Formats: sequence, structure tokens, C-alpha cells
Amino acid sequence: MTTGNQIDEQTGKPQLLLVHGIGGLRDAAAERRAWLEALAGGARDAERADLVSAVTQGWLADVTFGDYSDLFQRRGAQGEVTSRDLDVDDVTFLTVLLDAILDKLAEQFPADSASPDAQIIRDARLRLVAATEGRQAQGVGDIGRRLVGVATSLLRLPGVRQAAQWANGWALLGQLAQVGRYLDRRLSKAELGAAVRDRVLQNINTGRPLVVVSHSLGTVVAYEALHTYPGPVDLWVTLGSPLALGAVVLDRLVPSPARCPENVASWRNFWDRDDLVVGRPHLADWIGPNDSGVKAVTEPVRSRGLWTHTATKYLRHANVAGPVIEALLP
Repeated sequence: MTTGNQIDEQTGKPQLLLVHGIGGLRDAAAERRAWLEALAGGARDAERADLVSAVTQGWLADVTFGDYSDLFQRRGAQGEVTSRDLDVDDVTFLTVLLDAILDKLAEQFPADSASPDAQIIRDARLRLVAATEGRQAQGVGDIGRRLVGVATSLLRLPGVRQAAQWANGWALLGQLAQVGRYLDRRLSKAELGAAVRDRVLQNINTGRPLVVVSHSLGTVVAYEALHTYPGPVDLWVTLGSPLALGAVVLDRLVPSPARCPENVASWRNFWDRDDLVVGRPHLADWIGPNDSGVKAVTEPVRSRGLWTHTATKYLRHANVAGPVIEALLP
């Protein structure tokens, strides 16, 4: 991590750190621009149209897009995954995660529903059961191929398909596996998590105000990074966070039991009921406050479409953008 005295302090502007989630290789400049444009749209809806240019042009804050995506691309330039790339820990993690996703979907589309979405979810559940039956007699690669059938079924859901985020089930499965790989604490693999956290914080000046906006896996990265970050954090925003997923994420966090980082002055958590990856409001109940009493203030948002697990969809909401803008104002 770069400390304050290693950065040329040319401005007293606050810093805005954007931390992305799962995905393939990213164009950091393009994604930084997309996040800021979405934030500006949310600011306009929050009746701060006067600050749109200040947000998009970087006048309001020095903006860093914490791009760590290349650290996951161990399987070639595009990070494509095959069954040979999945180890037993990947398979174990993906089985639990897919089960949690299907449970959430079943709440929206009950098994007795006649809707096409409900049928897709039932099909995915049957595929997951088939993938896990007799696991000891199956090889890891065979289970992985069966799990990709579950992921392929999920891609048939209209909202997921329209998002055009994944070309096929293998792409979805490989990116979901990033969460488990980040959280792997074995000595042979723990260096990945450390490298991700170092990458995110490397250009941050600990002597200047900081606002952090994190999404998806990025909220897990930010949680652990901020626990070691020595500077103050005026506001931490978590979007579509899996932090409250018990056996999948919450129980694996460091430090544990989970609590708000000590340096965070305010924590706002936003979740969408239709967010397939999380969509659960328990974060504020399951993660304790810091010594100053700060804990997550959780608020639901409602986006259009079924697939809402994108940072830009969250940032376009006035109640998400508003607190960020206010925290950056002098």
C-alpha cells in the first residue's frame, strides 16, 4: 500500500475509490468513466444536477478505479475456464454458492408457479442435485461439467440473458469462482487475496479524505482492506454485497467475527430485492459495529429488470448517489 508521504500532494480534494466485483479483464479507464456517469445520473435524480460535470470530469474528487481483474486471469488473456481449471475447493464453493442463488430465486418464483422463470429455476435445481449426488464417486472435472449445466440454466433467465455479461455457463461459473479463490486462506493461495488488497489501495493517500464505493466481491475486498488501512474513511458504500452470505462468505472473513472497520465514519449498504447474487438485508444484523458504534445502514433499492447485479444500476439511484456526493463536498 502506498502511504501518504509517497504521493505528491498537489490537491486537497477528497479521494473516491471505486472497487469492482467479479468479472473478466477490465478496461479501467472505460469502467471508471461508466461508474462516474452512472453516479452523475444518480446525482441528477438527487437534485444535484449542478454537480454532474464536477463528478464526470473529476473536479469533485480524485477518482481511482481499483482494478485487480488481471490478478484472476491465470487461464489466459480472457480468463476462460474449463473443467480442468476447477479444483476441489472451487467445486465445493460453487456448489454452496449456486445453492444459495437458487434459494433466493425460488423465493421470487415458487416451485408451484407456472411461470417460465420458475421452470428454469426448477431445472437448475435438478441439475444441481444431480451434480452433487455421489460426489465421492465423481472426479472434480465431472462435477464441474455438471455445475456448468446449472450455470447455463441460470443464463436462460431473461434478465440474466439480457445483461449480456457472460457468453456461456463456463464464463459465469469461472467468474463466480473468483469469490472462493479470493477467500482461500491456504498458504499456497492466500497471496492472491493479499495482492488484490494491495492493488486496490496502492494509489491511495492515507493523509487525505477517502470515500469508498465497492460492489459485489469488491465489498469483500474493501472489508478486509479497510481493516488494515491506516487512514480515515469518511464514507464506505457497499452495493450488491455478499458479505452477509453465512457459510459462503461471512464465516470466511478476516477479521472475524465480522465488524465494521474502525476507521469508517459512515457505512451505507444498498441491496436490490431482485439481485440474484445477494438481495439479502441481513448485513446490518450480522456484522457488528466498530468501537465508535458505526455499523451498516442498510437500504433497499429497486432497479428495472431481473438482473440487477451491476454497479452502474445501483449508482443511478438517487438514494445511492446522494450520500456519495454529500461526502465528497467540501
